[in-house]
Amino acid sequence: TVRSIHDIRIVLQDDRITMDFYGNGFLYHMVRILVGTLLEVGRGNLDVSQIADIIASKDRANAGPTAPAKGLKLMQIEYL
Repeated sequence: TVRSIHDIRIVLQDDRITMDFYGNGFLYHMVRILVGTLLEVGRGNLDVSQIADIIASKDRANAGPTAPAKGLKLMQIEYL
């Protein structure tokens, strides 16, 4: 199944990071894996230049850890 993310917005506000993902659908744990990988970039454990290679490899083992579901919210669904 192919799903496309067309926008990710990341906002740091006080001690909270908010990440909003916009796309045509999401696979099981997709957003949690992306969040875990982006957090690894933020922590300096991965370089941002590695993201394209991680995605191109199509190997889950190359990505960061799966972020916990705590705090994950589905905010809106739009049917076109």
